Amino acid sequence: MRPLQGLIAIMFIILLLLSPVSVFAEESVQPAGEQQTMQPAEQLPDMPNSESAILIDAKSGAVLFAKNESERLYPASITKIVTGIIALEQSDPSDMVTVSKNARGEDGTRIYLAEGEQKPMLDLIEGMLINSGNDAATAIAEHIDGTKEQFAVRMNEFVRKLGTWDTNFVNPSGLPDENQYTTARDMAKIAQYAMQNDQFRQVVSTQSKPWVGEEWVSKLENHNKLLSSYEGAIGVKNGFTQAAGYTLVSAAERGDMELIGVVLKGATDAGVYKDMTQLLDYGFAHFTSSLYMEADEKRSFVSRDTGKSMEFTADRPFWVTIKDGVVPDVAVDSNGRAFVQGSEIYNPSETAAALVPIVPLAEQAEVQIASVTKSNPLHETSKSSGWSVGVTIAWSVMLLFMLLSARIIYVRQRRRKFYK
Repeated sequence: MRPLQGLIAIMFIILLLLSPVSVFAEESVQPAGEQQTMQPAEQLPDMPNSESAILIDAKSGAVLFAKNESERLYPASITKIVTGIIALEQSDPSDMVTVSKNARGEDGTRIYLAEGEQKPMLDLIEGMLINSGNDAATAIAEHIDGTKEQFAVRMNEFVRKLGTWDTNFVNPSGLPDENQYTTARDMAKIAQYAMQNDQFRQVVSTQSKPWVGEEWVSKLENHNKLLSSYEGAIGVKNGFTQAAGYTLVSAAERGDMELIGVVLKGATDAGVYKDMTQLLDYGFAHFTSSLYMEADEKRSFVSRDTGKSMEFTADRPFWVTIKDGVVPDVAVDSNGRAFVQGSEIYNPSETAAALVPIVPLAEQAEVQIASVTKSNPLHETSKSSGWSVGVTIAWSVMLLFMLLSARIIYVRQRRRKFYK
């Protein structure tokens, strides 16, 4: 009897090792798109002095650093990023805009538009984004929607589509209002979207440009000092009001990497630029952007949730942000959601993806590999499926063997009792 029992035990252990059932703990891979509040990594020696800050990779959306990134604060003139991208997308740059009395008399920074003056839409966009003209912002809003208030409705609808839920606008320029607020996290998403527009990129990277108006003949001077002081800076907008403090959204690129930083409620003008410089330096020094799949590239993955081989098509370039020296591991579920992790996990207990060692990543933005092609019969009999079927058969054989063995043991025990 003992040899038979030993054989049964050995076969049972072997089948447990082969089984796809979760006998051993699976390595933690967390879905992307969730937020964390993290502490600064040791490579970033000083916490930004500004109230709120964030640094993201513009291509993958990965958050490389965050401080109070979801705190609602006043935006000041970085509001004009939203006004600018809406104007470029939803009007013709050659449209002639007539300046109203309200626009002519707008408060704050102006490019001195005259009442009744007519300017092409693109000129006003440049006057707003380069020289921060509040009068230009109002003229744009009134041309598109009739009033600033109605344009603000459009602004809010626009940013909701980008997945920003802690932002609200009541005017197109950023003039103080207790109901006009945003977060560093939301502004990073907005800027990431806006910088995908080539004309927007060109405008916000312009340092100066001649201006000829009815009341003002001069030059538009970009108020974003980083354009002239930081290597690779390409935008985007700064701002200031007494209520908001100093605000700054910046973009910079070096090689294949493009970073976007947001700093809100800085105490001084010099302070926000110091914070931004430190954030960008940190990102470029310790991270790399890798193109994992080209747009429209097809690749087969074994789906994490079904175990079947499926073909996926990337609906846009699929970039992955990693700490230097870390090789990313990418898995895909049957809905086309990508899950990214490095060779080590920074904090597997947190719900975030693409975490890499010793780095305060808040998230790797969820990448949707769209146009999922359903598996055909050939795919469904792939190695993965064959393995699963093979193990199922083995389990069935094993169960039958164990039942027969139990029957033999039972019969032998009955015989022994009978002949005693």
